[in-house]
Amino acid sequence: MAASHDAAERGPRRFVRFLGRNLHREFRSIVVEPVRALVRRGLPGVLLAVLASAAVLLLHAVDQSRTGSAVVRLTSHVRGDIPLPLALLRTPLSLFVPARDLPALPGIPVLFTCFALAQLVLGRTRTLVVAYAVSLAGTLGARVMLVVGPRWWGLPPEAAHVIDTGASAAVVGLFAHIAALKRAPVLFVCAVMPTVLRSFEKPNLAGREHIVAITVAVGLGLVAGRERTPGALRGGTS
Repeated sequence: MAASHDAAERGPRRFVRFLGRNLHREFRSIVVEPVRALVRRGLPGVLLAVLASAAVLLLHAVDQSRTGSAVVRLTSHVRGDIPLPLALLRTPLSLFVPARDLPALPGIPVLFTCFALAQLVLGRTRTLVVAYAVSLAGTLGARVMLVVGPRWWGLPPEAAHVIDTGASAAVVGLFAHIAALKRAPVLFVCAVMPTVLRSFEKPNLAGREHIVAITVAVGLGLVAGRERTPGALRGGTS
């Protein structure tokens, strides 16, 4: 009886130690190492975050006038009812289009934090590649869903006239990619899971694109995690 009681007590203690080790590892990889990299590199270490935030604010400001709104619409709005080659040309700039029904300023801290963390962890080139890849995947995925139609998790025809998600798909995709790459469940739960829940709660165009972006981001992160050697942040200057 005593032996079985000791074994029952050791089980929870082992789980607590396992949980503590993983939380400590995630804290080091998501907080401590990026902060050290930021101290070492200074402002260039988060240059993408500065530029991305400035681009969103600039597009938001330009969009406030009639002429500016037309320019933003013709250069960066991506919808399912425009030809695919034109959508592909607009996709890079669409990464920085703020949602029209939401104020741009409150979303800037999240966008800045996301791109700053991504540059410090992944490096400049990889951050841009992942951001573009997940946004493009969301755009192409939405077109497939429009072809499929409302059945089988598709989209209704009227969704073709809705503007794509813009910066939000890149942001949630980058968070998901880092969480998968660094095996960081707390980051995933805090930064990605709310978007997943909202996407299933409100299955509209943006929600479906977010799910596609997150899926692609996680897949890329898991593949990259197998190839990445353990250690500090070495890709930040690329």
